[in-house]
Amino acid sequence: MIWGREDSEWTELVATTAEFLAEQARLGRTTSYTELNSVLHRRTGARPFDFSKDSERAAMGSLLGEVAREQLPVVGALVSSIVLYLNENDAGSGFYRLAVGLNLLAPKPTADQKLAFWAGQVRATYEYYA
Repeated sequence: MIWGREDSEWTELVATTAEFLAEQARLGRTTSYTELNSVLHRRTGARPFDFSKDSERAAMGSLLGEVAREQLPVVGALVSSIVLYLNENDAGSGFYRLAVGLNLLAPKPTADQKLAFWAGQVRATYEYYA
């Protein structure tokens, strides 16, 4: 079990997330956690993540982190950069923690450093899938 889901379900969620993010990147689009959640539910039949619960928000973050780490050697960027908070124009805090953990971003980055890093990751993701 991973985050309360069977291993096979989690594996399908990872694959479907990677596929959806690639589709969005090919279109030059960002997406939101809410849209991703709906797409995963529709395409896999898995129960949606319940964002009212800390554990479910953490599970979505873990899912995006896994996809980002898997795709990084191929894409050369964190594909999760295109997943934004609804009505925001920025990635979530987990995106930056992951980047710092992977030594892609200096520890304790400034707001300007975060913005520049995020924009570069979005651009590199779009370029890869163009």
